Amino acid sequence: MDETQTGPPATGPLSGFTVGVTAARRADELIALLRRRGAVVLHAPALRIVPLADDGELLAATKELLGCAPDAVVATTAIGFRGWIEAADGWGIGEDLLARLRATELLARGPKVKGAIRAAGLVEAWSPKSESLAEVLDRLLAGGVAGRRIALQLHGEPLPGFVEALREAGAEVIVVPVYRWMPPEDLGPLDRLLDAVAAGAVNAVSFTSAPAAASLLARAAERGITDPVLEGLRTGVLAACVGPVTALPLEALGVATVQPERFRLGPLVQVLCQELPGRARVLPVGGHRVEIRGHAVLVDEDLRPVPPAGMSLLRVLARRPGWVVGRAELLRALPGAGRDEHAVETAMARLRVALGVPKLIQTVVKRGYRLALDAGGEAKYDAPSS
Repeated sequence: MDETQTGPPATGPLSGFTVGVTAARRADELIALLRRRGAVVLHAPALRIVPLADDGELLAATKELLGCAPDAVVATTAIGFRGWIEAADGWGIGEDLLARLRATELLARGPKVKGAIRAAGLVEAWSPKSESLAEVLDRLLAGGVAGRRIALQLHGEPLPGFVEALREAGAEVIVVPVYRWMPPEDLGPLDRLLDAVAAGAVNAVSFTSAPAAASLLARAAERGITDPVLEGLRTGVLAACVGPVTALPLEALGVATVQPERFRLGPLVQVLCQELPGRARVLPVGGHRVEIRGHAVLVDEDLRPVPPAGMSLLRVLARRPGWVVGRAELLRALPGAGRDEHAVETAMARLRVALGVPKLIQTVVKRGYRLALDAGGEAKYDAPSS
């Protein structure tokens, strides 16, 4: 599922918009949620997960804990904790690991992790109601950690400040890296997404982990296109992150992000459903409500897909609705059009057909074209241009 989807379902809040998905894990779930709301999806995994059975780093950390008992173990994710136990079973040391965990203070970040712990036949010593690792850290520090050996089960993402705070307080911290990330084997989809961001051909990019965001930026640097990619993310392309930790690599480079209040896939999609339509340009033209979305136009309630050249022309006209825009300026907006102004006439004819209402755009003889803006239209729909 690495190519742009075509033929989105009936009109939804994301119809007419293209959303890039960088997730590897749970990508199918996220993509289904986006498509159900009408989005076209460009799936470009920014990472791949190292299979647990092949992960020598996880095996080494597990054996270190078996060799020297920890005083406390912090379990951060249910899928990560289950994966750790299953991997240990595959290595023939599952029972040894469970015995070690039974004899230590086991802290669970939230109810899902608590469920995974109990499913393994274990009992947690404590779990915060807030599902916050900050609360777990506060509890550990309040109890004193100097000289204590604490194991922290990670799940693909760094935990800024957590490990450092424990070590500064005198603890010995063993990191258990469940599901390590590596760059994707096939870089083609990621490169296509980067090109789309740089060209403004995608409306939003979703991030569900900090390593995915860092990997996308690292690949842009490898290709020498960091500046146009960052420019795209800082201007027309919305960066939607599942939470503040995920947003860190982007915000460190001046990219503003949007995040849901609850750090879950469903709320992340809801944020996109609110933000993207809110950024669309809405104008009363020729007696119709015209909403200019990413790759389509909503004419009243009718979603009309528009070719890229036509969208380029429409966006130029919408910057100054009701004003005449000359052919030379419109020609400059057409990708690869050269110097032949006939290309403008051809693209304009196709745009009118795509919109289904030819009189939305008026031809002004010997001057150019204009949107047939209704009287008082600019005051009624005072929206920023897309």
